[in-house]
Amino acid sequence: MITPDLLETIRSKFAHVDNCPFQGPRVFFENAGGALTLKSAVETSAKFAAIPDNQGRANPAAQALMDIIAEAKAAAMDWFGVDHGQVFVGESGTELLFRLIRTAVTGTEGGVLLGSTVEHPASRSAMVHWAKKLGRDYRLVPHDDAQGLVTAEAYAEAVTPDTKVATILHTSPVTGMGMDLPAITKAIRAVAPECFIIVDGIQHASHGLVDLTAADVDGYVVSPYKVFSRHGYGVAWVSDRLTELGPEQLLGGPEANWEFGTRDTGAYATFRDVVDYFDWLGAEVSDADSRRGRIEAAGAAIKAHEKTLTDAMLNGTGNLKGLTEMAGVHIVGGADNPAREGLVCFWSDDVAAADIVEALNKEGIRTHVRKADHYSGNILDPLGQGAAVRVSMCHYNSETEVARFLSVMAGILDR
Repeated sequence: MITPDLLETIRSKFAHVDNCPFQGPRVFFENAGGALTLKSAVETSAKFAAIPDNQGRANPAAQALMDIIAEAKAAAMDWFGVDHGQVFVGESGTELLFRLIRTAVTGTEGGVLLGSTVEHPASRSAMVHWAKKLGRDYRLVPHDDAQGLVTAEAYAEAVTPDTKVATILHTSPVTGMGMDLPAITKAIRAVAPECFIIVDGIQHASHGLVDLTAADVDGYVVSPYKVFSRHGYGVAWVSDRLTELGPEQLLGGPEANWEFGTRDTGAYATFRDVVDYFDWLGAEVSDADSRRGRIEAAGAAIKAHEKTLTDAMLNGTGNLKGLTEMAGVHIVGGADNPAREGLVCFWSDDVAAADIVEALNKEGIRTHVRKADHYSGNILDPLGQGAAVRVSMCHYNSETEVARFLSVMAGILDR
């Protein structure tokens, strides 16, 4: 669906797509650490950083800022695929996960708090913190080490009627595997229909579609710097029922309000740039006649293109061997895994992960080493690995870049 000509147009919309301002020419396969930034988001950031006016004042600039925020929120609702609840920005994705989980846990009493071992420490840490503070029962659903994900069946076995709050990781930034979000939420609600469900969507956001109507959750959080915008803020969607629990608010301030202080118009506007990009891409690959329809089409095109890239990396391209054909290489989550979203994580029996990453970087190929620390130990420790190489791609990457990676890898492993 993404043709070579369209790919060139896509790449032209991103800053530093093939050249690092510090290193020079390079292939960017470190998208899970932060995706490339849309040039439009860079321009929008500069534009709004220069505006001195605040919202809520009796002047044209203030009203214009309020209108821009309202339009951005409406666009974000289309991107999330939902027509109720509200969207707001915060300090970061991690901060927003902590805040939503805090509201859910402190707003309920007794019962079980449920998470999974595949989760990023952002959600797990928040659940642990409040479980200890309030003496709540926090339980973890075990993930499948071989697949690099947690299944709906595993949640179904663990959930109990008194489960009050559950967290779900949509996609793992270590294994690259996406969870079956609608199936997991269905399994939870079949047993505990009133459970508050909070989702970490940070890794998933750049790799396809978000559909919160199908997901049936109460909170969903993304970090815009991982979905083509900039650092410095996070975006959350919350359900009306989560809001009814009563998040912290200023005394005498607006009711049902999640926002503190003066909002960053530039944050909302740069997330609107992200939605506009999905809208544009959807129009390039479909005849959809609504913004949501085009967003869905863009999500499908992104998923298809990234599968082409990961298949080439795993199985080879041209006359180059794929990772699965290289002696001593092991793929986290298995090579033939339909849950994979634009990411391949692996280790070698012969060359240390850190040495592979260093060697790739010297050849202008940006990857990342995941260590068995507080970020990745939950995945790597059960596999008996102290570290692994993470190669993370997005839809603006090309098969030519994958070929370059494989060529260099062959040389690294042959040393």
